[in-house]
Amino acid sequence: MLIVDTHCHVSTAWYEPVEQLIQQMDRNSVENAILVQMGGQYDNSYQAECVAMYPDRLVSVVLVDVSSETAPDTLSALAAQGARGVRLPAGAPAPDVWRRAAELRLPVTSLGSPDAFSAPTFSENLDIMGDVPVVVEHLGGLKAASERETRDAVFALAARPNAHMKIHGLGEFCRRAMPVTSPFPFEPEDVPLLHEAYDAFGPDRLMWGSDYPPVSGREGYANALRLTMDQFASEADRRAIFGETAARVYGLM
Repeated sequence: MLIVDTHCHVSTAWYEPVEQLIQQMDRNSVENAILVQMGGQYDNSYQAECVAMYPDRLVSVVLVDVSSETAPDTLSALAAQGARGVRLPAGAPAPDVWRRAAELRLPVTSLGSPDAFSAPTFSENLDIMGDVPVVVEHLGGLKAASERETRDAVFALAARPNAHMKIHGLGEFCRRAMPVTSPFPFEPEDVPLLHEAYDAFGPDRLMWGSDYPPVSGREGYANALRLTMDQFASEADRRAIFGETAARVYGLM
């Protein structure tokens, strides 16, 4: 089964260099990873170097400073250099950058709070993108404790055909059981949030990402993959969520 990790950060200034990620991928039979530029880092050259070192395994999703007037042209230049996507904040009004992403047919991955994702600005950006995929990161900022109204507002985005959602390790939104339990270390009543995302978006618009290396401070890379995968009994669902959806969105097929 093809496994694609859609949310990894690499850097020589923060987090870890790419070689550490490749080791985790090899240990866990992950074939491809999407390098998502970390917040505040507008120099995407290291990610480009990483893709050049591992062209069959890595894809670069870049970050641009949306407050800059030159951001659209910067994005065009990065796409010409091989970027396969762009990370844009959900709450920042930057229609010119979104329009350029749509023109370039670059998938957008977006970070934000539940309020930002449910605001009119984000819906307008989804419209700008047309049929180009927009991926809501980190379960739309939802947690197991999120109110029903907040959950419904975020999951309502699924009504738009180009909206996708990233799921990550259970440790991102589930409470760790105390005392620690094994082999499942989380409070079981928190897990249904994951299944709500599945019910809203379906397997063909869900994709898994480890959030490496921050995940190492939670349940760890292997657990973030295996314990999340275990929540889906259907082999077809697993193939879609953990590989095929991302392969289609990022042109890996």
